[in-house]
Amino acid sequence: MKRILFALSCILLVVSVWSQDQVFNPNIRTVKLYRLGDPISFPFIMVGTTETLELHFDDLENRIKNYYYTFQLCNADWSPSLLKPFEYIKGFQNARINTYRNSSIATTKYIHYQTTIPDRNCFPNRSGNYLLKVFLDNDTSKLVFVKRMVIGENLAGVAAKMVRPYSSNMDRSGQKLNIIVETDNRIQVMSPNEIKVAILQNNNWATAILMDRPTIYRGNYYEYSDEAQNIFPGLKEFRWLDLRSLRLKSDRMEALDNRKDTVKVTVIPDQERNSKTYVYFTDLNGSYVLENLDSYNPFWQSDYAWVHFSYIPPNNQPFPGNDLYLFGEFTNYTWDTSGRMNFNKEKGVYEKDLFLKQGFYNYLYALQPVNGNGYPDFNITEGNYYATQNKYIILVYYRPFGARADVVIGLTLATSIFDR
Repeated sequence: MKRILFALSCILLVVSVWSQDQVFNPNIRTVKLYRLGDPISFPFIMVGTTETLELHFDDLENRIKNYYYTFQLCNADWSPSLLKPFEYIKGFQNARINTYRNSSIATTKYIHYQTTIPDRNCFPNRSGNYLLKVFLDNDTSKLVFVKRMVIGENLAGVAAKMVRPYSSNMDRSGQKLNIIVETDNRIQVMSPNEIKVAILQNNNWATAILMDRPTIYRGNYYEYSDEAQNIFPGLKEFRWLDLRSLRLKSDRMEALDNRKDTVKVTVIPDQERNSKTYVYFTDLNGSYVLENLDSYNPFWQSDYAWVHFSYIPPNNQPFPGNDLYLFGEFTNYTWDTSGRMNFNKEKGVYEKDLFLKQGFYNYLYALQPVNGNGYPDFNITEGNYYATQNKYIILVYYRPFGARADVVIGLTLATSIFDR
């Protein structure tokens, strides 16, 4: 297991440097980017089509501001491409976000902004990885937040099959993907490393694997089946928190205090699941959705609450040499203070307070070495099981000899296929 995790961390290193979604203004909350009408989808559209993405976010400063956005083209490893913006953005370089509304029927005052992307006057005209950059007053130095998105084209057929690993260390806890790529005749490959394949588990770039060496290749056929590259810990089904109502306690609430201007929610303390029997249930695979059972519109009629999470470690002792993190889309899957929990020596528990909007949230607990990087460790906090339902996204990149940027030539989705 340790050997596999070390190999994964080496593969992940080049991706994770550039892959984090980031919010630079503490007043900006609940940033969501997804395919139109599907709040748990991966932000992917095809180039040259009418497909669009939805962008939503709140500004707690409750003052109308001029927000703009632009795009930055990146390579497969999320390093900036060498192309200039005018080479991949058609129309204006920036577009203004014109749709906004003040919150109503909510104790927390905020302004909700939303838009569809791309705009007809500002849109990328080539495929690739893109950073969506939102900034103030048409001044790119006033960067507010960054979100990742992908634009692709159909130049390769991609097939993926999930199998149990052969390794005795991972056959009960890991999930392996065998991937086949067949490129279009328009793709002229001189070397097999011109093709790269990225695998994302549950829409998450933080644990993505990027492969640039096929196991087998001949002509336009590429197979990726090396167990040292394309294996993931199986995880467990995600824990959940139902915040759709702040008037009535849901099943995971220990306490709900809504008598004051600020709503406070205490979540039932969590414990390790490694020793627990695996139980399948439907989850959102780490995502969250904005929903409201107390009023009509989830975007500007939802309230915020201070949510208190706690985790009881074995023997009420901190994990030596490790930090404990809340791991999910609502913490951006990042290893910063947004999800890092604090150990309370008096209580012997890890604690974290987060300011969350009404909705339904998924999360796990993960360990990371103190001040370290690498693959998150779920062995102690959650455990891993090979039959856990996870969804995978496979992206295929191509950079011909002499080109200055990678293009996305194919995508497919895969999920667990094991009988239940």
